[in-house]
Amino acid sequence: MQLSVVADGMNIDWDVPIKMADGVVLRADVFRPLSEGQYPVILSSGPYGKGLSFQEGFSGGWNRLVQSYPEVVAGTSAKYANFEVVDPEKWVPDGFICVRVDSRGAGRSEGFLNPKSVQETEDLYECIEWAGVQPWSNGRVGLNGISYFATNQWYVAGMQPPHLAAICPWEGASDYYRENTYHGGILCQFLSKLYPWAVWRVQHGVGERGFQNPNNSQWVAGPETLPEEVLLANRIDIVKSLREHPLNDAYHQDRSTKFGRVKVPLLSAANWGGQGLHPRGNFEGFSRSASEHKWLEVHGQSHWTHFYTDYGVALQKKFFAHFLKGENNGWLEQPPVQLQVRHVDRFEVRAESQWPLHDTQWKRFYLDPHTLGLSTSGSGATQRITYDPMGEGVTFRTPPLEQEVEITGPVACKLWLSSESVDADVFLVLRVFKPDGSEVLFQGSNDPNTPIGLGWLRASHRQLDEALSTPYRPYHTHAKREPLVPGEVVALDIEIWPTCIVVPKGYTVALSVLGRDYQYDGPVIRVPGIGYEMAGVGPFVHQDPVDRPADIFAAPVSLHFDPEHSPYLLLPIIERSKDKNI
Repeated sequence: MQLSVVADGMNIDWDVPIKMADGVVLRADVFRPLSEGQYPVILSSGPYGKGLSFQEGFSGGWNRLVQSYPEVVAGTSAKYANFEVVDPEKWVPDGFICVRVDSRGAGRSEGFLNPKSVQETEDLYECIEWAGVQPWSNGRVGLNGISYFATNQWYVAGMQPPHLAAICPWEGASDYYRENTYHGGILCQFLSKLYPWAVWRVQHGVGERGFQNPNNSQWVAGPETLPEEVLLANRIDIVKSLREHPLNDAYHQDRSTKFGRVKVPLLSAANWGGQGLHPRGNFEGFSRSASEHKWLEVHGQSHWTHFYTDYGVALQKKFFAHFLKGENNGWLEQPPVQLQVRHVDRFEVRAESQWPLHDTQWKRFYLDPHTLGLSTSGSGATQRITYDPMGEGVTFRTPPLEQEVEITGPVACKLWLSSESVDADVFLVLRVFKPDGSEVLFQGSNDPNTPIGLGWLRASHRQLDEALSTPYRPYHTHAKREPLVPGEVVALDIEIWPTCIVVPKGYTVALSVLGRDYQYDGPVIRVPGIGYEMAGVGPFVHQDPVDRPADIFAAPVSLHFDPEHSPYLLLPIIERSKDKNI
């Protein structure tokens, strides 16, 4: 039942019904300025429970965020803070209306729970159009939010809702197959880990077994409390669903962005440390969308940090004030690309004109089988290195750098490989080591100890899409399997997701070739309120026994070298002056 109150300087409408075309009713909370009038709308829709506070539902992330950045709670009671969406107390005073929708089957919205489905995207379209014609709306709707609330922005923008005026996908995937579910054709268990602890717990019908909204005393997951067997029947079996679709078929393509149809103004914000989910979609969305007005921002730190800091909020508000309010606030002079360039001890903001950067020097670093080195000239050796894919793999390193070097952009690798079985999974790790031999690790978006870059490829998925591939970003079709013949050598072009690091003099750049997930040299970390362990790659692990049977993927793998086939790592070296060489 809808309830309207005045509190904390806002008109708040709880549980506003939005009826979908098929009769299903979704529920939204609407936060409006006290003064009557028509205002632009910042809308978000997702399955995490609009009434579940950030502090209670995701306590580990919240506590780390506010301890590190007290500015997040400056000027707000944070009573209405929700996971990965804007805090209305920071937006409503500036003349925005905030609308939060529980997506179908989640929270207080009825229906079958099928996250990231076509139906869910169609629902979001209808919610945008509903918000655009309300008496309090100025007819301009913007979408803003992190991760899930960014991913569905890419999807719905391709449907071109008439009232959608701007989007700000902050650290969100745009390709369901390549970023959400199958890295290089290898099943990622992220969604099967995420949904039970973050989504199923707020499924509509959990009711009194779940959380209570402290602001209105309503049950976050609906007024009814349904039996577990009813809930199970009313949601997707995500593990079964993904296992049934190992290739990039219509199931995945329907859940991915149609870049050529994305024409709305956009601010795409990526995270260097989001290896495994968050950066690639933002780079692809910026580069491939058809929008006339588009900007790219890239930062570091944890997944939530800069969405909520003064830096991020100011950037978002300036963008939306221009496109939703029509303010002539200088946004159009914003550089097309704004980077927080990553150093080993700090970040520096820098404006750029394009992505990849205009002065990128693409340099090959050849893998030397004798010295296990990386150098700009091939060794010409004929050799084979065999490794246990479940072990430590093989690591190739540059000599200590003679001077500082910046690596910023997409990364690629070319290998020649054979297996003693009919397939092989290749996990690549781009790394930096200090002079004392310890690895340089960063606070990633979802793990506090992440390496510089990651890449993956299942050898049977080696077919390239020639139209979309570039030397620095191989693009695989994932349309068919091409099994290996045991012992027979095949060429692999492997994408390593975009990254940035200024490597100091005396440090070493390295590439590790593994047959399993990277793990940093330290203890597994568990954070209260976060439903996964952290060992270097966060929740982005690839250990599904059905997808990776040991008899195939634990078989010995060999890297091959000869004068005509010299494996190499392709790095984007940024040379701001001629004396910067590696």
